[in-house]
Amino acid sequence: MTDSNVSIWMRPEQVQRSGPGRRPGYSRAQITAIAVRIADADGLDAATMRRIAEELGTGAMSLYRYVPRRDDLLDLMVDAVTGEIDLPGRPSGDWRADLSLVAHRSREAGLRHPWSVSLARRPTLGPQSLRVFDFALGALDGFGLPVDTMTTLNNMVVNYVDSAVREEIGWLEHARHTGMDRGQWMAQYVGPYVSQVVASGRYPMFNRNIREGRLSHQPPDVRFQFGLDIVLDAIAAVLPDLPLSE
Repeated sequence: MTDSNVSIWMRPEQVQRSGPGRRPGYSRAQITAIAVRIADADGLDAATMRRIAEELGTGAMSLYRYVPRRDDLLDLMVDAVTGEIDLPGRPSGDWRADLSLVAHRSREAGLRHPWSVSLARRPTLGPQSLRVFDFALGALDGFGLPVDTMTTLNNMVVNYVDSAVREEIGWLEHARHTGMDRGQWMAQYVGPYVSQVVASGRYPMFNRNIREGRLSHQPPDVRFQFGLDIVLDAIAAVLPDLPLSE
């Protein structure tokens, strides 16, 4: 295995200690925190080693001993954001409450760092990602389910959160660019077109959605909870009536 194929999590931390006549040392955590701050302010593409080095007052090349590759930096950034998902040390025993907690805390972290949605499907096995995964699967343990089934059920929650946060961030970005919120944009631009489509009578289910639908007019947190409840209901249908262990 070449050095370039070694996971960042397998590389020992290279800390340059400060001393007389020497530059101060840095750490992965320090570099990652600056990268996250830059990405929050100016987008993911702005979080380069050169920009991070400027923030630290050093040269970019000096940071590669800590974070050798761009992919390593992205993995560290993903894990840092995942570290903001505050969870108890172990599941409570109420699987629905535990998975709901993971979902809501994940949504909060994603909304704090909009750039992170582009990395949400990135395969990384950092310590924080493993911590959240272990908690979620632990919430489903004790029902006698194969681990593949538990993983798939957890993925249903993860994928729902990812999709919901992407949509919510998309609307926030649209509002920032246009100066109009979701309701204003739909009324001004979509409304006339929708009226034309409804009048055509060609799409009866779409017409029904327009007539009867209420969810699109609700606040984002209400829409999120509505979808999450459906996902959790689907998981409940798979679980046995009684757990096999306490």
